[in-house]
Amino acid sequence: MSVKLHIKKGDMVYVIAGDSKGQQGKVLEVQVQKERALVEGVNLVSKHTKPNSKNPHGGIVKQEAPIHISNLMVVDPKSGKPTRIGRKKDDKGKLVRYSVKSGEEIK
Repeated sequence: MSVKLHIKKGDMVYVIAGDSKGQQGKVLEVQVQKERALVEGVNLVSKHTKPNSKNPHGGIVKQEAPIHISNLMVVDPKSGKPTRIGRKKDDKGKLVRYSVKSGEEIK
């Protein structure tokens, strides 16, 4: 079962709900099956790590945790504000995403 999501890797997104509400970041990874996304600098959790070559002393490391897609909105490339996403066919008949607020195509 394939789900069509409004968010892709590389998009700038705005968090609309949860502990990280109001933050913006770039999407690093999208987990389509779980409907979650990993966003840079958002939804940070503390992970306890054992000593290893990368971190010789071990300790507590802050890292991003996946956040549900429904809590994210794509940022409009024109205005820099969160917007809903629509889909329409372009000149060549290919389906493209566009910003509902400004009508600007999102690449």
